[in-house]
Amino acid sequence: MTALIAPRSVRTTRFERMLLTAAAGMDRFVATRLERRGTTPPPASARTTAADARADALALGSIGMLPR
Repeated sequence: MTALIAPRSVRTTRFERMLLTAAAGMDRFVATRLERRGTTPPPASARTTAADARADALALGSIGMLPR
């Protein structure tokens, strides 16, 4: 995020306020997107999912709980 510092009180035009508002909106969008991307797990392949299901079934079968 960028901060602009004015050495004295400066009047802004409508166009400048519009640009700052658009920049703030895009910044908020990107930050939200990055947060969402960081919390989702990476996609698993079908082979990995099948291997996990098989390992779970073997573990349950070893203690006598058979799937239906």
